Parts: sequence; structure tokens; C-alpha cells
Amino acid sequence: MAVYFSLFLVLATVVTGVVWVADKFYLAPQRRLKLADAIAERGDALSDEAKAKISEPNALTDTAVQVFPVIAFVLILRSFLYEPFQIPSGSMMPTLLDGDFILVNKFNYGLKDPVARNKFWENGLPERGDIVVFKYPVDPRIDYIKRVIGLPGDRVIYRNKSLYIKPACQPTDDVCPEFEQVVQDFESKGEYVDNGFELTRYTSNMPNKTHEILVNNNTLPRTAHYFNQAGTQRDEFVVPTGQYFVMGDNRDNSLDGRFWGFVPEANMVGEAVAIWMSFGFERGEDSLVPDWMPSWFPSSVRFSRIGGIE
Repeated sequence: MAVYFSLFLVLATVVTGVVWVADKFYLAPQRRLKLADAIAERGDALSDEAKAKISEPNALTDTAVQVFPVIAFVLILRSFLYEPFQIPSGSMMPTLLDGDFILVNKFNYGLKDPVARNKFWENGLPERGDIVVFKYPVDPRIDYIKRVIGLPGDRVIYRNKSLYIKPACQPTDDVCPEFEQVVQDFESKGEYVDNGFELTRYTSNMPNKTHEILVNNNTLPRTAHYFNQAGTQRDEFVVPTGQYFVMGDNRDNSLDGRFWGFVPEANMVGEAVAIWMSFGFERGEDSLVPDWMPSWFPSSVRFSRIGGIE
């Protein structure tokens, strides 16, 4: 759907832009000449209404001229700077909740054309710990949002609900790094519930970024369903060149790289940087919205969630 909208936006900008240029450099001067000729021919006998009819563009041209700057601004903003997205699930809880509306910075990872998505300006690459929106590798028509865990060349192990990272060895390293466990500090339990089980909240201390995660200690790891990469153990992942390994912060409720593999750099859309609006959809005795209302209808505005994303 996003691809179709981008295509429509580009086409609308081109069409209205052509009309804008034609009106500015040809149609408008022609109308002014016609008005001057009419005034010279009829003088004071020419009414204001007749003058306006001669000098004003037709409805279609006028609409295109008025709309073009707005559409062009939206195209530039959405394609090269920031694009809004809605969080549709709880896979990134507690960092992002269902109902959060976020802004994605598309400039941080370089600029791509809005239709074919070919990069034409390098500006940076995802870093470990970034929350990224990307085209789902299994179906690029779908946008996913996860956190970058492994960079190209990294080795990542997710075993017994603990994360281990061995950063890629760089040419400047005298000694190549070894595996290090990402320390998870206990925060709370019971704030979030999944299928009747209380989720445990931890602070995950990644090498360059600290964030919170949720773990369901009542479920077994789904190792048998993990992505099967040749030459590695089932719970180990070696990130290929030019690709990234991503996971959801809600560890046991996220369809992420553990199950389908890696995200090519070309699939990256941008970095999630802020929540600009957040709606709650709770129902029950304390809700102001009756139960018979559709589930998509918000019951509250979570103003406290508006702001930057860690």
C-alpha cells in the first residue's frame, strides 16, 4: 500500500507540476495579453466581471496550481525527511505500543527515490540498537519495525532468552572481539500480560544503547522454528555483508529475524525517532467508550507517550 501511495504522490506531483509550469510561463501570460487586448478594444465598457473571466484560469488549471506546492512539499517531506507510521502490534513493547503513531527519519540512512527506492545519496547506516522500519524481506509490500541487534559480520546467539553478541572483526582491531552477553537487569513483573502470563520487564544493556524488553519466562524458546543458517547452530546467526539482524523488544511475541533471517540494507526505510501521537483502545468498566464501539475506535489519547524514542 505504501508503494502505491508513493507512486500516486509522484504522479500527482508531476501532473500538477506540469500544469503549474505551463500556467506560469504560457497560460497566464496569454491571459494577460487577452485582457490587454480586450481593454484596448472596449475600454471602460469592459466590466469587472468580464475582466475576471478573461484573466482567471479555468477551474482545473486553478486547482492544479493551488495544489502543486502542497503535494510537492508532502512528497519531499515524506520521501526524503520524515514519514509517519502507525504501530499495528505489540512486538516492540514496552518501547512502542499498539496505537503509537511514530515519525521515521529517512535521511539518516541515505536518500532513496520514492518509487524504485534506489539510493542516490549515502548519509549513514543503521547502528546496533536503532529502531528501524524496513520492507519485510519475505513480502516487501509490508513494512516492519524492529530493533537492530546484529550488524554486518556480527555473530549473534539468542539462547535461553539471553542475548550474546560477537561484533565483526575490523581491520583496525589488534585482537578480534569475543562473544559478550548483553546484561539484562530486572525491572518489574506484572505490568504487561500475555495470554494470562505476566511478562517480565528488563533493561537490556547493549554495547552502545540501553533499552527495555519484555520476556515471557513461562514459555519455552521456539528454537525449532528459527531460521536455519548453514554452518551455524540453530540459535546462532552470522550476519551477512550488507544485511542486518533484527529482533522485537517483546522477545516472545515478535516475528523477527530469528524466524526469517536478515534484512538487506536496501530494504531499510529509516529510523524511528519520535512518537507524535498515541491512542489507547482499552475497553471495560473504566473506559469512556462503550464495548459496542468498533475495536479500532480509540478510547483515550496517551499524551504521556508523545516524544522521542529510545
